[in-house]
Amino acid sequence: MMLTPHSDTKFINFLQKELLLTSCDIAVAMRKSRLDKGPLPMLLWQYGLVDIEQLDKIFDWLESQN
Repeated sequence: MMLTPHSDTKFINFLQKELLLTSCDIAVAMRKSRLDKGPLPMLLWQYGLVDIEQLDKIFDWLESQN
């Protein structure tokens, strides 16, 4: 998932406001995403930071941004 700085900010706001993730949770997943080159939504799910329904919301939101 390639995000621009602007879309990255919008995505983080979405995660915090809609899914109620903490800045710390997001930072951990983003760090892991950069190290592993993995997609952030999947890492959030793999680490138990979002459930499958929230993961679905993330993908819907990302799709709506294109």
